[in-house]
Amino acid sequence: MSWLTEYVRPKIQGFLKKEVPDNVWKNCDSCGQMLLIKDLEKNLNICPHCNHHMRASVTQRFDWTFDPNSYTRLDLPKAPVDPLQFKDKKKYADRLKENKTKSQIDESIAVAHGTIEGQKTVVAVMAFEFMAGTMGAAFGEGFIAAARLALAQKTPLVVFTASGGARMQEGMLSLMQMPRTVIAVEMLKEAQIPYIVVFTDPTTGGVTASFAMLGDIHIAEPNALIGFAGPRVIENTVHEKLPEGFQRSEYLLEHGMVDLVASRKELRPALAKILRLLSNTTQSSEKVA
Repeated sequence: MSWLTEYVRPKIQGFLKKEVPDNVWKNCDSCGQMLLIKDLEKNLNICPHCNHHMRASVTQRFDWTFDPNSYTRLDLPKAPVDPLQFKDKKKYADRLKENKTKSQIDESIAVAHGTIEGQKTVVAVMAFEFMAGTMGAAFGEGFIAAARLALAQKTPLVVFTASGGARMQEGMLSLMQMPRTVIAVEMLKEAQIPYIVVFTDPTTGGVTASFAMLGDIHIAEPNALIGFAGPRVIENTVHEKLPEGFQRSEYLLEHGMVDLVASRKELRPALAKILRLLSNTTQSSEKVA
């Protein structure tokens, strides 16, 4: 046997078999291109090849939205844990513990207050990384806390949505969060506090059927799925082929349900401009009154 088969080939095979750490590379969910995570994070989790906006964590949302070092996270009220003592393949309480450990957050919503290009703002972010951003009693408490803080500070509320809808493990208690969040939004409107919703992928179920569609301004990230039931469910129900891009940001923009589709790189200045316009309008209304 030659030195090529005895020495070189084993070396090459050993090199090819080395596992690449999970925290170094990531495949784009849309085009499948392999991306260096460090470069992807610098690009705001946007694929440089196809412009696909990949999902983002709560911390990333806050860092991208607020001015640098300007925001403070809010401690949210506690809610009863596993009120129905629910169990399927595993206990609901165990699922909550697993998600807290994995996501490093306590619930499917996080709230902070700070400035966006100098404009004081309260921002609530739905955490898809925590049980797919589903709504439970704790989520309702967090949303109401965000609305109350906006009312107390007389500052706008911006909500980033990302959810699979109601949380089945809490049954009717989960569905009760829909009217609770609607009432919180009505409190903001009565006080003439600007309320802005930013749709991210995906925004579905009870979230879309309640507070998500009640914004003064609706902004969406490119190609985000926004709707109540999924396209396949609707097609199977109506037995018709849906239009191209149905329930996506651009389709909803064309049909008047979304006011603006903005890339993440454009979002902070767009929000700041809207906040300035709405704040000036609110101040003018107060002077007239």
